[in-house]
Amino acid sequence: MSDQESLITINDLPMSFTVKYLGSHEAKGLWGIKYTRRPVDILISLTKNNPSAYNLPLVNAQVSEEGFSITEITKEGIQGEVNKFPVEIISYGVQDLVYTRVFSIITVQDQSLKCATPFMCHSFVCDSRDQARRLTYALAAVFQDYGRKIKEEAKATGMPIKRLTIDLRTPEEQAEGLDEKETDA
Repeated sequence: MSDQESLITINDLPMSFTVKYLGSHEAKGLWGIKYTRRPVDILISLTKNNPSAYNLPLVNAQVSEEGFSITEITKEGIQGEVNKFPVEIISYGVQDLVYTRVFSIITVQDQSLKCATPFMCHSFVCDSRDQARRLTYALAAVFQDYGRKIKEEAKATGMPIKRLTIDLRTPEEQAEGLDEKETDA
């Protein structure tokens, strides 16, 4: 981890990144690279097999204390509708281990888990591998701050602590650890 990456804190937020929205696909689980790999492979395949899909929408991805939001940037430079993912519904964030310019999050669409697809993987193509890392570290700062707040609230109210996970391992470290059980970062 470089000094620059490790210095991203809640005080550095909000941070904005111009990325391409690869799309979303259902995820089979709440957290772990094993639940983002298949959706990313499917989204990449769909893009490669559809020439018009190469024109992925350009979005402004913003990481803030409240969570993650994306706003489409039109050709005219006008910003479209804002799609917000509050930190409370983001269960996982990771830089992909195969496509290292891809950053993904898993969101919980239905907290009762009664719908057919309660988990959704949203993926973004970054300009560089480093940009995908910075996005991961920015979201990690949000998780760390939110986790601190949740622990304080749980201590005050006696409620159970909600679990959030962000994978801060490099793609190479992730590939080495595929056979091992994933752990919280």
